[in-house]
Amino acid sequence: MNKESTTLYYRSGSSDKVYHAAVDERPGGYVVNFAYGRRGSTLQSGTKTHVPVSFDDAQKIYNKLVREKTAKGYTPGANGTPYSGTENAQRSTGILPQLLNPVDERQLEKLLNDADYWMQEKKDGRRVIIQAGDKITGINRKGLVIALPESIVNSAAKIGVPFILDGEAIGDTFHTFDLLELNGVNLRTRPFKERYTTLVALIGTGVDSIELVPVGRTAAEKHADFSRLKADKAEGVVFKNADAPYTPGRPASGGPQLKFKFVTTGTFIVAGVNAGKRSVGLEVFNAEGQRQYVGNVTVPPNHKMPKVGELAEIRYLYCFREGCLFQPFYLGIRDDIDANACTVAQLKFKPEEDDDTGV
Repeated sequence: MNKESTTLYYRSGSSDKVYHAAVDERPGGYVVNFAYGRRGSTLQSGTKTHVPVSFDDAQKIYNKLVREKTAKGYTPGANGTPYSGTENAQRSTGILPQLLNPVDERQLEKLLNDADYWMQEKKDGRRVIIQAGDKITGINRKGLVIALPESIVNSAAKIGVPFILDGEAIGDTFHTFDLLELNGVNLRTRPFKERYTTLVALIGTGVDSIELVPVGRTAAEKHADFSRLKADKAEGVVFKNADAPYTPGRPASGGPQLKFKFVTTGTFIVAGVNAGKRSVGLEVFNAEGQRQYVGNVTVPPNHKMPKVGELAEIRYLYCFREGCLFQPFYLGIRDDIDANACTVAQLKFKPEEDDDTGV
């Protein structure tokens, strides 16, 4: 419960950031939590008090934090996205998502026409699992507890029964595409078509800040949705075998759930910061497990410079076979995956040079 909170904004040139701070009541006292990031994105969260303190001490910490931010140019705004902090941030839950392998244009037509595969939009957000029971818990793709926007927490509580939903968080909205548990019953072994039907019965088209991701079942529906999403510059689509169970982790290849992206993105290891420039070098692991250089990327002014060893999400047109990204664009830091996921297997190579090892 927020005893005191504020949402601050900073806008200058291409920079558009938000910072939320709050004094939250906890057993034994009060904590000061914060969340920050680009406006409209799912915010990164943390705390200034790792153990509860008195209200007076919490208010002093909170006031100092707000003063620091306003001194840097942040100003209050009437409308914000308050976050529900958690003292269990980064605690492992053991609940992991099913991850998808990509397909290319050569496999696309078959999936669009195959009645065994249903299609959903691939949202351009942060992968999140929501567990609802005695409390509402957000879980990232590494299985760690994370904070959630209060709007999503409140919407999840309105559903009124224990569940586990899989989906993507974008700003203060959660887009759910699968149901893993309901009323304590594990649904992962059941076919996707049964899980999805149960999900529709549970929330309809959505509950306030939780929205259902629709499916296309027939070839006609999928072709129409595919054309619309591509024209709308969506991130991509996901194909799910209607009879397949939900299996956490990523298959070594293929699998019953597959993704196709309209844009190419990948996650890379920041190998070094280029002296005197707002750019960093990028690396991935090759097939022998050695780190391989794939070029540099400029860091836009609205992002802080990443540190060596951090993971950066990059959008690019394609990768040359000799290993350099073409037209890379820096999107931000990823803290929800491990460095071992940054491999050459994720790269999309220049089309005329593409072969079966390209994805």
